[in-house]
Amino acid sequence: MIESTLKKLPNSELEVAVSVSWEEWKKYIDQAAGDYSKEIKIQGFRAGKAPRDMVEKKVGTAALFDAAAQKAVQATFPKVVVEKKIEAIGKPKAEIVKLAEGNDLEYKVIVSVIPEVSMKPWKSGVEKVNKEYSKKNAEVTAEDVEKELAEIAKSRVQHLTVEREAQNGDNVILSFEVKKDGVPIENGSSKSHPMILGRGVFIPGFEEQVVGMKAGEVKEFELIFPKEYHEKSLAGNPAQFTVTVETVQERKSPEVTDEFARSLGKFKDLAEMRKNVTEGMEEEKKIELKEKRRGAIIDVLVENTVVEIPHILIHEELHKMIGEFEMQLQGMNITFEQYLKQIGKTIDELEKEWEPQAIKRIKAALALEEVAKEREIEVANEEVEAEMNKTLAQYKKIQDAEKNIDLGKLYNYVKGTMVNEKVLEYLENIK
Repeated sequence: MIESTLKKLPNSELEVAVSVSWEEWKKYIDQAAGDYSKEIKIQGFRAGKAPRDMVEKKVGTAALFDAAAQKAVQATFPKVVVEKKIEAIGKPKAEIVKLAEGNDLEYKVIVSVIPEVSMKPWKSGVEKVNKEYSKKNAEVTAEDVEKELAEIAKSRVQHLTVEREAQNGDNVILSFEVKKDGVPIENGSSKSHPMILGRGVFIPGFEEQVVGMKAGEVKEFELIFPKEYHEKSLAGNPAQFTVTVETVQERKSPEVTDEFARSLGKFKDLAEMRKNVTEGMEEEKKIELKEKRRGAIIDVLVENTVVEIPHILIHEELHKMIGEFEMQLQGMNITFEQYLKQIGKTIDELEKEWEPQAIKRIKAALALEEVAKEREIEVANEEVEAEMNKTLAQYKKIQDAEKNIDLGKLYNYVKGTMVNEKVLEYLENIK
């Protein structure tokens, strides 16, 4: 017989006290003895056939009972979870309370559970957000369009080699070497390095030293690294620089004309390009306003969500955030380890810094889920499957999809995304 009692703990944890009757519990002692008898040699008995008392003498009562207790917990706790309808998440922590011959086995388990969510009145806050954003529009001014056209022209800037002294705004190709106390520093040299002067990408004072130099000129100077520099051995210390300018190039943007518009390959003249840019900017502004509005609505929900979040959920969310960030860093050809070194922090320090954002993300997800339950917002299976098929269509054969995709996880992800979209659409229309 198995008996259990539940006790709620802070942070959505549950203490489950379990008692397993001696009649039930002694079966696991016999099983443990059988397992041991297969692993150890006992004279006169074949592997797996030695009686319990002989095994117990060989391995010791404590070892036998510990092994039996592990078996009992693994076998009985899942039954308790089902019987008590415990919505457990993460890995439970078990502790043996009573372990003795002829007595009931007693143990307790601390387990995180899906948190209970309650919502304070939030409708008026959402109404206020919607009222505020209803006054905003995606209008783009003529000045905005001209600035965008100028930026497009800048993106197609030409580099014209000149024989004059380098000026701010020029692109220079240079080689340099950095020494500290006369010794070259690690990764402190570069050949044919491009740099646009005036952007302040190097340590303070470096670009100012290059301004005025001509192609072929060599210059030596000393600078002090910033106190907050990521490389601690250099931070706040002087270093000697040797710089050789190889080329000086004037950066010249093309004029925004009909000819420039045609050079892009898809416009007959500047007017058509201007119209296209205007429409694109208006669409971007609509998307931006929509995202900001939804962010403000979610902030209202989060502020009115009361929930105790288990540590396991926070840990999982931080893990997910770091994974997302690693993907961004890959696009910049930077590893996560390199990033941590650059900012001078450990992963634990970064997680502590990100924890408030992780908690907000969890609260937002729980709040949207709660609103969906309250308003009975659902998505039909057919809609979910149709959306899933768009992902699966990327694979030539369904067998390939099954090998590379967990269809159960994909279904839950797609369904969750679609439900959230419907919830946000509902919230946006509250007046």
